[in-house]
Amino acid sequence: MKPRRIGLFGGTFDPPHFGHVAALRAAASTGRFDLIEVTVAGDPYRKSLEWVVLGAPVRLAMAQVAFADLDLVEVSNREILRVGPSYTIDTVRELLNEAQSVDLIVGADLALQLDGWHQADALRDLVKVGVVPRPGSVTVEPPGWDSYQIPMDPVDLSSSFIRGLDYSSDSLKNFVPEQVIPLYEGARR
Repeated sequence: MKPRRIGLFGGTFDPPHFGHVAALRAAASTGRFDLIEVTVAGDPYRKSLEWVVLGAPVRLAMAQVAFADLDLVEVSNREILRVGPSYTIDTVRELLNEAQSVDLIVGADLALQLDGWHQADALRDLVKVGVVPRPGSVTVEPPGWDSYQIPMDPVDLSSSFIRGLDYSSDSLKNFVPEQVIPLYEGARR
């Protein structure tokens, strides 16, 4: 049976960390979803201008082990299989062929950037937006978007912070799931 309500949690996941895990747990606990699809960006065109992004197969493998035990969560390679940049609108359209509704699950920082996303006007018409709080953020409601808050205690952690560490087990163990560490260490050395 196909899920009726899908939450879409997309990202680069370079690397996936405990903040992602907490956001997924919080989203799953809302009761809004039959499935939460974690979609690993194949070509994260915005991010690849900022740093050297690990290859998609490694990021997919890290996401798979990081989120393997989470209720309702399924890691997808659909964007990795596409050629060219990864656009959320394309993924949403695909998912709407499989489900009744799709909600984006985004951090408060990204919620205020949605209008700059590829085909934002079309995307706005297709989804609701579940906003996960970030440390120091107030309640965020992206103007013009149908949105709601996903209740959780903010986690003060980002992938960019983790990329600034020395990639050793000792420095990573408090920030990423244990199963991610050997994959990340091996790929970043």
